[in-house]
Amino acid sequence: MNQSVPQVAVLLAVYNGISFLEEQLTSILQQDGVICTIFISVDLSTDDSYQWCCRYAATHPQIKVLDYGQTFGGAAANFYRLIKDVNFAGFDFIALSDQDDIWLTDKLRRACARLNTENFAAYSGNVTAFWEDGRQLRIHKAQPQRQYDYLFEAAGPGCTYVLRTAPMLQFKALLQAQKQKTAQISLHDWFIYAFFREKGLQWFIDPEPMLLYRQHSHNQVGIHKGWQAICKRFKLLHKGWCKQQVLKIADLVAHHDLNVHSRLTILKNISQLRRRRRDRWILFLIALVGLY
Repeated sequence: MNQSVPQVAVLLAVYNGISFLEEQLTSILQQDGVICTIFISVDLSTDDSYQWCCRYAATHPQIKVLDYGQTFGGAAANFYRLIKDVNFAGFDFIALSDQDDIWLTDKLRRACARLNTENFAAYSGNVTAFWEDGRQLRIHKAQPQRQYDYLFEAAGPGCTYVLRTAPMLQFKALLQAQKQKTAQISLHDWFIYAFFREKGLQWFIDPEPMLLYRQHSHNQVGIHKGWQAICKRFKLLHKGWCKQQVLKIADLVAHHDLNVHSRLTILKNISQLRRRRRDRWILFLIALVGLY
């Protein structure tokens, strides 16, 4: 391995992504100052995504397409499959990629430099959301981290994550040892952030956006803006989904001393549970009225 140039395993989850894949893959292959190998897992799709990826990989030796035919039913399960099945032990870093974004050319170089020069185990960052009509909006996730924020939110979009290999090998072992429990965690980026933070590993959230975060009607998550997003989140709260995800993540990462089952504990420790002040107030009100 060339020790002067970071070797990065890029894990790319695909589902019905043929409209966006070429632009995304081109932006990854054009990354400066790193050597990338791209591993693609295609969820059983109704378009030509798998066949297209295979044809593209045939002319790009940096791309490896995993066996096809499984239905994962969501991005998290697809990323769990990638983490479990890809042998990334020989790489310096692991990066996660969605199928529909556009990476700036120095995204990985900037992340790897931060991880190499400071005592950070993981990197994420702000993004610039964009729409096909030309609108753009910076999404700010780089607020100061709180003691227990990782039990209640991710570090930002998982497509910005660049992670050291050693802790990701430990995360892989957890996925393999706890298949049933980990399969119930619906947001892989939140789960990974919680796993790293609970182990006391330092996580850097970059205020500088290094990718264009595409917004369209088929986004599984998106940026949570507008009344439709608010209504969707309220429905999840009302069904108890959010609390159940907190409890499941807390159970799997363990060792923390916060009683996430207790509404009173949530109310008393609210200042340490979310990074953004507005989100702390929302969580406080949710707990106060009994939706948590």
